[in-house]
Amino acid sequence: MSTIHTAEELARRPLGPLERLQRLLHASPAIAPGAVLLIAIAAFALLHPRFASPTSLSLVLQQVAVIAALAAGQTLVVVTAGIDLSVGAVTILSMMVMATLAADHGVAAPLALAAGLLLGAGAGVVNGLLVAKARLPPFIATLGMLGVFTALGLLYSGGQSIPESRLPALLNRMGTTFPAGPFRITLGVVLVLALYAFLSFALSQTAWGTHVYAVGGDAEAARLAGIRVSAVLVSVYGIAGLVDGLAAWVLIGRAGAASPNAIAEANLESITAVVIGGVSLFGGRGSLVGTLLGALTVGVLRSGLSFARVDDQYRVMAVGLLVILAVSVDQWIRKVRA
Repeated sequence: MSTIHTAEELARRPLGPLERLQRLLHASPAIAPGAVLLIAIAAFALLHPRFASPTSLSLVLQQVAVIAALAAGQTLVVVTAGIDLSVGAVTILSMMVMATLAADHGVAAPLALAAGLLLGAGAGVVNGLLVAKARLPPFIATLGMLGVFTALGLLYSGGQSIPESRLPALLNRMGTTFPAGPFRITLGVVLVLALYAFLSFALSQTAWGTHVYAVGGDAEAARLAGIRVSAVLVSVYGIAGLVDGLAAWVLIGRAGAASPNAIAEANLESITAVVIGGVSLFGGRGSLVGTLLGALTVGVLRSGLSFARVDDQYRVMAVGLLVILAVSVDQWIRKVRA
């Protein structure tokens, strides 16, 4: 009897400062990456005042646009307790299909763009079917398809890049720059921000979004509650593939060309942005706002360290340490007391 009483007393005792912080971060995962981003901007601005100029911050936005787009699709997958290691390969394949159809086969630019987007969505659906229907672990399924999509991209393009001069204006349009107050941003940045707004609404305000979180929290409980788990998983991977296609369009505008060797580190960088953004790798918790903040944090960290003339190796090390810290914080948050 005394043991029960002690447990009840422990449950009722006031929360300490750390426990209150733990609950706050559990309820709002985006707070931590937001705080890290602000601290990083302030620190680098103190070290090098030119870093906080509109020109420098505009450049950071343009640099992270592609990875931020890929991280948006990756977030959907990770929220379901999965992972997609093929995002970079799907993006390259979609990009080379768009560019090759338009430049080498005379296909109208809108049709070439649509073909690339549909291919990205189709590749995502294949990943989803492997996970949902073939019951393969997401890591294994997408790792295998990483090799398949990489090979297809190289075979289709012949390993050759297509320069800007051979691409129609529509495919290069995402690189168009225009003023936004004191900043200069590209249409690609606008597209990525619109994508985040749309997906954030879908995750937070629709039944589909509720089902996505439920599947990530406990797939078996979701199934028993009447949620079609397989359909949710296929839809999530399919949408992530479509997002990869959009990222391919942004990448062409950013690079000014289509190259099968672009964004070699896309898979790891997209996962890095998701993890730093407070999305739990165990599924069921996280937000796209956090992911966007995570992508911006990585961009600010790398740009700030570049301003400080820090060697590339130390920049990579700093991002790696930030990932370890983010996962450690996530583990601590998951132990929140009910």
